[in-house]
Amino acid sequence: MDAARVGIITFPGSLDDKDAARAVRVAGAEPVPLWHGDHDLRGVDAVVLPGGFSYGDYLRAGAIARFAPLMTELAAAADAGLPVLGICNGFQVLCESHLLPGALLPNAGLHFVCRDQRLRVENAETAWTTEYREGQEIVIPVKNRDGRYTADRETLAELADSGRIVARYVDLNPNGSLDDIAGICNEAGNVVGLMPHPEHAVESLTGPSTDGLGFFTSIVKRLVNA
Repeated sequence: MDAARVGIITFPGSLDDKDAARAVRVAGAEPVPLWHGDHDLRGVDAVVLPGGFSYGDYLRAGAIARFAPLMTELAAAADAGLPVLGICNGFQVLCESHLLPGALLPNAGLHFVCRDQRLRVENAETAWTTEYREGQEIVIPVKNRDGRYTADRETLAELADSGRIVARYVDLNPNGSLDDIAGICNEAGNVVGLMPHPEHAVESLTGPSTDGLGFFTSIVKRLVNA
């Protein structure tokens, strides 16, 4: 097939859409810009919801973005199996849209956190993590104000028991997330939400490592071999 086409949704206040597009390009796919106000996914093979502060994080982070016209199209496509990765603010939008369970609250201590963070990959079988191995530790940046993952006790237990915790923080929990959760997925494994930023760790010149590239090469290989 031709190069996989990965859509990058831009909301008002998105900051990392260009970085996500570059990561997709480095991984060997074609990034396709998508505008939040449209109703057309443009036939893309996968979608990334990038980091930033959609709509200024008014109300709650991601709470307004969930009502964007394109999210109606995305929700239906995700339910039908379209691979979707939400990074930081994108993770918040996925939770607010009920494509993933739980919510992201203000960080413990109420401070913005920006640091290179060690993670452990817990699930290497999602659409976005097959280039990793279970238990692999990686280092990618984390930068968030509302990154504290929370859910009720039953949801946390279900996520753990069904292998839907994609990554956990190692050595230090930077935001107080329950169960050290850094990322989760839906039941089918095609929708992944991740608080740290893999798009900032795809080239050694600008990142602390290239450990984040695997999220993007995973989906490219999946699409090319489909």
